[in-house]
Amino acid sequence: MKNCRTTLTTTLLGIGLALSAPAVAQNIAQDDNADMQMLFKADQAVRSGIRPEQFTDRAFVTKMIAEDQERRLKVRKLLDSGALRSGDDYYAAAYVFQHGSTADDYLLAHSLALAAVANGKKDATWIAAATLDRYLQKIGQKQIYGTQFISVKATGPTMEPYDRTLVPDGLRKVLGVPERKLQDERLEKMKITAPATR
Repeated sequence: MKNCRTTLTTTLLGIGLALSAPAVAQNIAQDDNADMQMLFKADQAVRSGIRPEQFTDRAFVTKMIAEDQERRLKVRKLLDSGALRSGDDYYAAAYVFQHGSTADDYLLAHSLALAAVANGKKDATWIAAATLDRYLQKIGQKQIYGTQFISVKATGPTMEPYDRTLVPDGLRKVLGVPERKLQDERLEKMKITAPATR
C-alpha cells in the first residue's frame, strides 16, 4: 500500500512538472539581440538634443531620414530572420519603426510594441499607444490617446485630429499616457514657446 502511494505521488509529481515546464520555460529571460540594441541606440542618439530649428535645415533632415530608412531595413531583416527575441528587442524595434514615414511603418511599430508588452516589457504600453495614434493620423483618422503633437504652419502646435472622448483617462493611465488635462497643459506651453522656435 505504501509503495502504491509513493508510486502514485511520484507519478503525479512527474505529471505536474511536465505540465508546468512550458510555463517555466516561457518565463526565462532571453538575451537581447546586440544588433537590435545598437540600432536602437543609434536611433535615439540622432534625436538626443535636437533643437527645433534643426528641422528647418534641409541637409540635416535629409540625412536623418536616410539614416532612419537604413535602420528600418536592418531591423526588418532581423525581424524576418527571427532574430528578435526579447521584450527589449521588440521595444527597440517599435521605436525604430515609429520613426518611419508610412502608415505601414507605424502599424508595424504598433505590432512590435504589443510584442514587447507580451514579452514582459511593461513600459512598452506608451509606445503601443503612440504608434497607434500615429498610424490613425497617417490614414486620415483621429488619434485616440493624445500622444501626437504636431506643428501646423498656419495655426502652430496642435493635437488635431484628436478624438478626446473614445479613451477615458483611466485607460490612458494604465497605458502610461498622460491624462487629457496634462496633455492640454503641455499643448498650451508649446503654443507659448512656438513663436520663438519658428
